[in-house]
Parts: sequence; structure tokens; C-alpha cells
Amino acid sequence: MLMTLYLIPAGWDVAIIGFLVFRVLDVLKPFPADRLERLHGGLGMMADDAMAAVYGNLAVRAVVWATSLLSA
Repeated sequence: MLMTLYLIPAGWDVAIIGFLVFRVLDVLKPFPADRLERLHGGLGMMADDAMAAVYGNLAVRAVVWATSLLSA
């Protein structure tokens, strides 16, 4: 979750969106997160979460960017 919000100016609204996006991506496991899960032991569990967080960070950045364009 911390990686999802890394360097994003987050208020409560952005933090909630980030949490929801992270959880959806963690459950869906888009490529390559699904392959990272197959790594041995706990490394696989952590690696797929990290990849979901990276995707989540990019998605939240896109949402913040799009809403800033709409409010301008």
C-alpha cells in the first residue's frame, strides 16, 4: 500500500482510491504479477504484491492527473 501512494500528494480521498486500486490489482494479478507469485516461498507472495503496488501507483497517478485536468 505504501508503494501505491509513494510520492503522490495524497489526502484521504486519494488514499482511499489508492487502497481500492491496490486491492483490485492484488486480487486480479495482471501480468507479470501472476508469474511473480510462483517464485519460491515468501518471495513470491511479496513480489506479486510489489508489482500490484507499482501498477496501482501508475493508476492513481493517472487518476490524479485526469482530475487535475478536469478541475482546471
